[in-house]
Amino acid sequence: MPPPHETREVLYQGYAGHSLISPEADLEATFVPSVGMIGCSLTHRGDELLGQRGGLARYAATGSTMGIPLLHPWANRLAGYTYTAAGRTVELDRDSPIIHKDPNGLPIHGLLAASPYWRLVGTDADFTSARLLAQLDFAAHPELLEGFPYPHEVRIEASLQGATLTITTAITSRDESPVPIAFGYHPYLRLPDVPRDAWRVEIPVTEELVLDDRMIPTGERRPVAIEPGELGDRTFDNAYAAPLPPEPFVLAGGGRRISVELAQGYPYAQVYAPESDEVICFEPMTAPTNALASGHDLETVEPGGTRSATFSITVAPHTVPGGDTAP
Repeated sequence: MPPPHETREVLYQGYAGHSLISPEADLEATFVPSVGMIGCSLTHRGDELLGQRGGLARYAATGSTMGIPLLHPWANRLAGYTYTAAGRTVELDRDSPIIHKDPNGLPIHGLLAASPYWRLVGTDADFTSARLLAQLDFAAHPELLEGFPYPHEVRIEASLQGATLTITTAITSRDESPVPIAFGYHPYLRLPDVPRDAWRVEIPVTEELVLDDRMIPTGERRPVAIEPGELGDRTFDNAYAAPLPPEPFVLAGGGRRISVELAQGYPYAQVYAPESDEVICFEPMTAPTNALASGHDLETVEPGGTRSATFSITVAPHTVPGGDTAP
């Protein structure tokens, strides 16, 4: 029988966190509830697989993303500061400290960046997995409701089972009106000690969303095929329809294969691989960018209902042609 999984309280970059540990897979995932319930670290054999970028303190101070942040109540950006959804028109406060802006001045990454309002419900572990559950009562905070006036609760369950980290996010309506659903995640993945141009990627999409010069979908789509292979000098900041049935997005090299699967509830994905940073993001999204404003493919949770979505990250040995494990 393999050794049991574990949970452990840790201090990560000066912040109280909780680690989920799989000794069998030599994998450890760490979350910090008090800083946006962020997945701040994923280590395999002691090597960090998440882009730290400016680090946890910078994320806490400025909302500059790193690790695996939740983007809620909208993923990526909105086309402006006014939107109408589920029968309500909302005017966002351009000067609000919880609204962050992209280079074009558009509101980006939702309202919960580094939010201190998360409450740890509990952790546990056994021979099969290690688990963590946290929740945030969105309705209890007026500054959040000002930008998204739909009372609800957010719950995140993270589970590490063997070599797979699974994150399930659930939105439960707390009011008599529906709650629009447009959240997502932005996992920054990296391969330590492997040059970026040697990273092997697999992006199994067949349909791309056409974006304007502000990175907002135009409503048009086009077929696309992305050849698996080395990343080389390729860059990405593109939106896609997620593959159906789900197929993994893959980053491989240096003896590792990191696969991201949009298991349930994420019909869209953004892929981000900038030239200036050695990270690649396979971003699960419950709706296309700007869905709160455009209404395109925007789902709602009916009063008293719950909508959940799940994605997973699996770390496994990477084999090369011939069956040998890559160095």
